Amino acid sequence: MSKRILIAASTTGYQTRAFGEAARRMGLTPVLATDRCDHLDNPWGDDAIPVRFEQPEASARSLAADEGVRVDAVVAVGDRPAQLAAHYAELVQLRFHPPGAVAAARNKYLARERFRLAGLASRQYERYGLDADLSAVADTLAYPVVCKPLGLSGSRGVIRADDRRAFLAAAARIRAILDEPAVRQHHDPADRFLQVEAFLPGREFALEGIVSGGRLHTLAIFDKPDPLDGPYFEETLYIAPARIAAAERARIVETTARASRALGFTDGPIHAEMRVNDEGVWMLEAAPRPIGGLCANALRFTRPGADGATPLEEVILRTALGEDPWEWTLAGAATGVMMIPIPREGIYAGVRGVDKAAAIAGVTEVAITAKLGQRMRPLPEGASYLGFLFARAGSPGAVEQALREAHDCLDFDLNAVLPTLPVER
Repeated sequence: MSKRILIAASTTGYQTRAFGEAARRMGLTPVLATDRCDHLDNPWGDDAIPVRFEQPEASARSLAADEGVRVDAVVAVGDRPAQLAAHYAELVQLRFHPPGAVAAARNKYLARERFRLAGLASRQYERYGLDADLSAVADTLAYPVVCKPLGLSGSRGVIRADDRRAFLAAAARIRAILDEPAVRQHHDPADRFLQVEAFLPGREFALEGIVSGGRLHTLAIFDKPDPLDGPYFEETLYIAPARIAAAERARIVETTARASRALGFTDGPIHAEMRVNDEGVWMLEAAPRPIGGLCANALRFTRPGADGATPLEEVILRTALGEDPWEWTLAGAATGVMMIPIPREGIYAGVRGVDKAAAIAGVTEVAITAKLGQRMRPLPEGASYLGFLFARAGSPGAVEQALREAHDCLDFDLNAVLPTLPVER
């Protein structure tokens, strides 16, 4: 019988299908655990087991007690699914990061505390409850600062403030985001806090890796060529391999390994982000999951004896099943992805220029993920992109140029959002 693998994922996650397809290509049987509605009979047609990510321990116990859920490995797609996967793996003694490590990584304050205690470079940071007297707090800060919600990901709600007025405006804006029903339904205590950090200048990078037996194996290091200095921090371009010297690469890897140990990661993927300046490498975050969205489509790997290029999902699945990750290396000369930014709020009504963008030399895929009629919101309120552009070429510079040229070809129609008027009775 084929081995079975539990995939904890959101029903709307970009990568859920990619992991299922990778599992089937490998001859595995994927078993999905998702946040689908438990009152409908198989609404997505994927036979997913309904779970509640806001109740990870209870959902994990339910899965572990279910005789029909007997699997050989577990993987997770996304931050909240990783918490459930960690509890489940601990209960049934499968390889994954420990629950405490996942919980610390998901909370920006707890992560900062562990980094500081481990001796990693750290700027001033503090946590405040949303009901605190932030007007008084504003008088104590050394500007510029960066304001962050503790539990949201993808730069959502992250705002730079250069003075007292900007800080209070940023805090009000973050409070409004955290009060949105889609956030409140998670019942996460972290979503009632605001973190304030000293602004950190420097170039930003990301590391994709696998932790096995507590040891970090680096798969790829991306550079982010666009400056991320605020007031919002929308990520757009990821280019690999990063255009850095070997010594700088070694410092990034060594710092990420220390951060991984500080959090307590043991077995599974890691996506880490950091800033580098003349003072050193500064960890921003290290998440117990693969790179988000469709960005993993940019990554292909090879190893001695491998037939062709292998996607990231398959590497993660193989490692979850016990294979060593140490021989996997990035395939090809250079690769990259652009997360297509949302220029302004509006209702998506279509796009022109897709064929022209796809014809740019080096571009391998144009994936428009926005749906007709979907309300698109830019950062800091937004939590999605219009789509993704992918490119491969002989150098990182050529990849960046191809992605920028392809983006210039696209013209998106975003209709105005009409105000909602109260109904008179």
